[in-house]
Amino acid sequence: MDIRSEIINQFKQVADEQGMPLASLTDHLTLLDAGLDSLCFAMIVAKLEVKLGVDPFSASEDAVFPVTFGEFVHFYENAAK
Repeated sequence: MDIRSEIINQFKQVADEQGMPLASLTDHLTLLDAGLDSLCFAMIVAKLEVKLGVDPFSASEDAVFPVTFGEFVHFYENAAK
């Protein structure tokens, strides 16, 4: 499974479900500028945990939280290793 593609799919699906406009998902996009609110991000993380079988936010107490979309993808890619 391609983690980046699954993350993109979940961002698009949640944005659509919540009727939120979604910015173009580039690696340099700041997550705060994606067009989603905190509920959307919580939904994305929950859906990714089901799809990918990992929640990197709870896997490590000293994790540095991602700021950009690219960091978010790498965060999941590293957790899935």
